[in-house]
Amino acid sequence: MQFRDFVVNKAIVGDLVSTTKNEAIAEMTDALIASGAVSKDLRQGVLSALIDREKLGSTGIGQGIGIPHAKHPGIKSLIALVARSREGVEFASLDGEPVNIFFMMLSNQECATQHLEALAYVSKHLRDDIFRRFLIKARDAKEIAELLEEADQKSISGG
Repeated sequence: MQFRDFVVNKAIVGDLVSTTKNEAIAEMTDALIASGAVSKDLRQGVLSALIDREKLGSTGIGQGIGIPHAKHPGIKSLIALVARSREGVEFASLDGEPVNIFFMMLSNQECATQHLEALAYVSKHLRDDIFRRFLIKARDAKEIAELLEEADQKSISGG
């Protein structure tokens, strides 16, 4: 499993403008819709699934990272996007700090194994302080996509 297997590059948000948790979730959902990865008629259901998941406990894991995720029957395969907020979004993170980097993931019940594998892959890379800093400082969505590609290449080569 690599970023290229599930991240929708056309949906990467280089400069998230939202300042609240629910706004950020909606903005990221809309980016997936705009990219064509999620059907517009699924918007409300996907938003509800993501917000309901947040009610169970924040997916703001600390160190400026958030991994909102949910399962929805209308999602055909595991998909994700990366979004960066320069200012940070209040996300009820475990460490109380705002979130700057989001990996939002959507799948359906049949994709449970891939969902867990992707979460593990994302988490492994986000533990790398240098990778996190580069994502936060990226100029735009294109540079974020390049960083994901570099991370995939390092994983292939064992780096």
